[in-house]
Amino acid sequence: MTDLDQLTQSLARNLKHWRSERGYTLDALAARAGVSRGMIIQIEQARTNPSVGTTAKIADALGVSITTLLDYEQGPDVRIVAPGDAVRMWSTEAGSYTSLLIGGEAPGPFELWQWRLMPGEQSASDPHPPGSVELLHVTEGELTLVVDGVEHTVPTGGSATFEAKVAHGYRNDGDRPLVMTMAVLIPLTG
Repeated sequence: MTDLDQLTQSLARNLKHWRSERGYTLDALAARAGVSRGMIIQIEQARTNPSVGTTAKIADALGVSITTLLDYEQGPDVRIVAPGDAVRMWSTEAGSYTSLLIGGEAPGPFELWQWRLMPGEQSASDPHPPGSVELLHVTEGELTLVVDGVEHTVPTGGSATFEAKVAHGYRNDGDRPLVMTMAVLIPLTG
């Protein structure tokens, strides 16, 4: 079985588990996540690999982290992620990428990410549920953080935090790679 096959099977199993745990019907989860009922069925039957955005919407709707939905094995109180085992969520030919380093429940999704954006590249994010917070620290380069249409500059060594309930994005306007670490906390929603 390939890594992608294992990821697809894990996502299917974990989605069924958490949907059942939360008592959501297919229609209820589809409405909460803003994705089609058919997409949820395809994911639960391991017939598709959804986009990162779709996976994030479903995780938010379930009140769990993306890590929890993608986890191959559930259960240990202590979880160690080896350096080469972080989940690469997306990448570009120019060399930009995000890696989900680790996540947990606190009592909602709580994730730690590593980002690398090459010069001229950017990534946009839809609003998260109310009460969601992101914290980030730039270790290389300079970040242009866009929150609800307003640009903020975060230099090397700088940090920022913001309420992520509005559209937001990350952009590298510089001439060298941007590297940052980001923590995301999304509260459980009723």
